[in-house]
Amino acid sequence: MLQETTIMASVMNNPEMWNAVLARDASRDGSFVFAVRSTGIYCRPSCPARRPKREQVKFFAVPEAAEQAGFRACKRCHPRRARVNDPQIDLVRRVCHIIDEHDEEQITLERLSSITGVNAQHLQRTFKELMGITPRQYAESRKLAKFKAGVKQGSSVTEAMYDAGYGSSRALYEKSSSQLGMTPATYGKGGKGMRIVYTIADSPLGRLLVAATERGVCSVTLGDSDAELTRALFAEYPNASIDSQDTSIAPSLNLWLERVLDSLNGQTRQIDLPTDVQATAFQIRVWEELRRIPYGSTRSYQEIAKAIGKPNAVRAVASACATNRLALVIPCHRVIREDKTPSGYRWGLERKKKLLTSEAARASAKGTAA
Repeated sequence: MLQETTIMASVMNNPEMWNAVLARDASRDGSFVFAVRSTGIYCRPSCPARRPKREQVKFFAVPEAAEQAGFRACKRCHPRRARVNDPQIDLVRRVCHIIDEHDEEQITLERLSSITGVNAQHLQRTFKELMGITPRQYAESRKLAKFKAGVKQGSSVTEAMYDAGYGSSRALYEKSSSQLGMTPATYGKGGKGMRIVYTIADSPLGRLLVAATERGVCSVTLGDSDAELTRALFAEYPNASIDSQDTSIAPSLNLWLERVLDSLNGQTRQIDLPTDVQATAFQIRVWEELRRIPYGSTRSYQEIAKAIGKPNAVRAVASACATNRLALVIPCHRVIREDKTPSGYRWGLERKKKLLTSEAARASAKGTAA
């Protein structure tokens, strides 16, 4: 099964597209591609290959968007060679090509506008509508992908860094920290070498585990027993060195634990902690929006999707909430169904209900007191 990748590309869901795929409609070639989760391959609609089950298929406006999501081009139908008749699709593909050709330099939106002869704002808007990300984000993701490929092929971190176009290690670490979830050197070792220290304490919601690396908090979880929480931590980071007695990180860890407990006890309303988690650009966008939800308030999945400019990505928003590893720090418990009822919660629906009730009561009490 194909795993989620660094960038969440723009995905479409149109019954007409599926009908075109079933009919192998060559007239739709160049207007979209379809990708198959189980194989990791994307094709043009007319591809003669055997048709997959509908639930295995995703649709993308352009081949580059499918590749951003981690799919590979079919070697049978060569979807990149399909003739394009839509001027918007043609524009986006031209911009992708320009960025790919200039991957060793920083190319600005203004320069892209000058090369293509298209107004910068129109170019940006069209690109984001079809790709799900901006030209700048696309360029950054391509650069990071090149770095990662270099490391996997045996290059040193330094060699891969300069080959990918990073001018300094600082630039690489700044761009990679949120997308790799670890330092580039650690990534090059397949995640081995990470040192994680954790602590567990009582909380109003049961046992609370907070784990961290030297870079920041990597896990905040709730459970009924210490054994349950530690098993989950070791399963999440199987190649890391995990300890509950690491004195070099422990002082910071204890402070971070106190901040989480203060939030649960109503003493603080925002938990601002350094974090060290692996996440896609789409997950980061969702999580940032969750942190904007006022204490004591809730938002629906639809409202979050609209707020990040992806009104049709409701299911993807729900998935981003479900993969949140930082309970309370990223308040995914404040996201509910459209009918205002609480939906599932990674750490138990009863905990979610209790959190929402206590936060609403405290927010109301402060408003009354004011």
